[in-house]
Amino acid sequence: MDQSSEPSNAELPPLTTAPLLGAAPLIRGENARSYDELLGRICATLRPQDSLEEIWARDIVDLVWETFRLRRAKAWLMTADAHRRIGSELRGRQADRIARRWSAGDEDAAAQVTSALDAAGLSIDGMLAQAISNSYKTIEQLDRMLLSVEMRRSAVLRELDRHRAPLARKLRHAIAEVEEAELVADAPRLAEAPPA
Repeated sequence: MDQSSEPSNAELPPLTTAPLLGAAPLIRGENARSYDELLGRICATLRPQDSLEEIWARDIVDLVWETFRLRRAKAWLMTADAHRRIGSELRGRQADRIARRWSAGDEDAAAQVTSALDAAGLSIDGMLAQAISNSYKTIEQLDRMLLSVEMRRSAVLRELDRHRAPLARKLRHAIAEVEEAELVADAPRLAEAPPA
């Protein structure tokens, strides 16, 4: 879809229900600006037409945000365990510092870690596999939570579809009535018009 055809947040009507819903469900340290941007994008896509739709839009945003949070937690869990393993495999005074830099995404540290693990006959994939094995119960629990959140999000989207379907039918019916009334009103005039 061409992004230029999407309305900007300035073109959208203000959410009148938003103040009643309270603050965004953010954990200290999460990016409020990113949450607000996600809310703006979802509202631009859904274009809520009434209070129920505003509530559902907010529910969708909250559930999407929760999905992101759980995925970050899962990644953090595996990274933290791999960090510990890398630190213990590297052995030495700089091991913990290099492991910390590796877990922060430092490319030089990643090269050092890869080299050291290769020399020991190990690999990052092996470290991550071990991290998953050590944390499988927690990872499985996070996966169940993710599945639950995704199911709840799908349910909200279904409710939104059900809510809009009768409105769309009513709108089509009203348009058909207007068109029919116009045709009836134009019928005498069309009958009197000379053939072309």
